[in-house]
Amino acid sequence: MTLAGLSLAYLKDRALNTALNILLLTLSVATLVILVLFSSQLSDRFARDAQGIDLVVGAKGSPLQLILSSIYQVDVPTGNIPLETVDMLRADPTVAQVIPLALGDSFRSYRIIGTEAAYVDHYAGRLAEGRMFNAPYEAVIGAQVARGTGAGLGQRFEGSHGLSGDGHVHEATPFEVVGILAPTGTVLDRLIVTPVSSVWAAHGFGTRPHEDHEAHDAAPGDPEHEAAHAAEPDLEVTALLVKYRSPLAAVRLPSFINRQTQLQAAAPAVEMTRLLSLLGVGTDAVRAFAVLLMITSGLSIFVALYSALRQREGDMAMLRVMGARPPAIFGHIVLEGVLLAAAGALLGVIVAHGVVAFAAATFPQLQDMGLSALRFEPAETVIVAAAIAMGGLAALVPALKVFRVDIAQTLADTR
Repeated sequence: MTLAGLSLAYLKDRALNTALNILLLTLSVATLVILVLFSSQLSDRFARDAQGIDLVVGAKGSPLQLILSSIYQVDVPTGNIPLETVDMLRADPTVAQVIPLALGDSFRSYRIIGTEAAYVDHYAGRLAEGRMFNAPYEAVIGAQVARGTGAGLGQRFEGSHGLSGDGHVHEATPFEVVGILAPTGTVLDRLIVTPVSSVWAAHGFGTRPHEDHEAHDAAPGDPEHEAAHAAEPDLEVTALLVKYRSPLAAVRLPSFINRQTQLQAAAPAVEMTRLLSLLGVGTDAVRAFAVLLMITSGLSIFVALYSALRQREGDMAMLRVMGARPPAIFGHIVLEGVLLAAAGALLGVIVAHGVVAFAAATFPQLQDMGLSALRFEPAETVIVAAAIAMGGLAALVPALKVFRVDIAQTLADTR
């Protein structure tokens, strides 16, 4: 029998003890890997979705809520702001781009976003099929929406009020799918985008489908034009995504906006740093607990091997008599520790990815944020290597006893 086979035989002989040590290490490795998967994937997704957006302008309320609802589409909006705000910011020489968003409706829990084609361009959206919207009630759907709903070009659907998909259905204002976007790996994949006018009309402001447009097409100054717009309420949008042209904008624009009675400005970088720092406190505590658990499992392996070696001193002496050299027996004992640690580490990685897959399937919000069990992080290799090294170190002290064994005395004691 080879020394590796002998190591496996001894581990099998102590099946319960071996299983408990593997379980302890599996729990610690799984906890660390889950933390790595969550933190790295969510941080990457946060950075990807907010890239190129310097400021978000919306109704007064929680700045973090404004960021989450307008950029990441995972919270309810803080309210609406006047449409005139768009022109005000676009007239500012320090502002390069302003993208309006009108939120409030959804289809099968996928959000309908009233916006401009510039929003799709911002996320490098590319059409896989069809064309971009250019009229009210035309919609372009993200790749995830297409997969989740099975919608295709030309399909008509009705949005429902609210963002959960169970609100009042706007039966009188159906949308038509005119384009399907290729996957981008951003928030755009799970959105339905349409002109802002579509959202206004669905809520009774502006033009409805098949409505007579004569009054709206009249020239400014004509009685029909004035009468049509006099009866129309002030139009609003939900939020504005702003990109700076000059660094000066970062100094003056947020304070200027926040002085307005209805408006607030929130910087994505600031708010997400604050959120991640708050999450980091809990993450650090769990990580410390997992490291402590891993150290405990290392001590458990050490105690198990040390106790087992005391019981196997006769076997070690017999191996020496049969010609086995001390370095080979030393390697055999260290190998036991490495095998225990390797089994626990690999099982920990499998369990961690299974937990992430279950969490993403159970909580749609996590899937919407891009959490995937199929992604492997480089840090996982470091965790597995550290666990295996710890197993080897735990076996080192018991293995060193091999060089101090008195063969004659040991064989005499075992008679």
